[in-house]
Amino acid sequence: MSNLKEEVIKEIKKIYDPEIPVNIYDLGLIYDISVKDKHVDIKMTLTSPNCPVADSLPKDVKENIKKIKDVSSVEVKLTWNPPWNKDMMTEAAKLELNI
Repeated sequence: MSNLKEEVIKEIKKIYDPEIPVNIYDLGLIYDISVKDKHVDIKMTLTSPNCPVADSLPKDVKENIKKIKDVSSVEVKLTWNPPWNKDMMTEAAKLELNI
């Protein structure tokens, strides 16, 4: 894994779903991170299509990643396929939420 991808993951782990006390990376909301040169593509989802932060959360991801000095551009794509479910969470997230 490139150092830039590791920095991207570190930034994403600073973002929390406002309704769940776990960062969005460990929640399993980030489906793919692709880094090419200084461009970052993110494919992500939300816990549900009716999520109250459907507009703001992808923007937060983009803004946080843009802060990384070696990133020149970021594209965040929201997808609903496959639909998110609790099995996508890391073990640490499941422990945090007693699942």
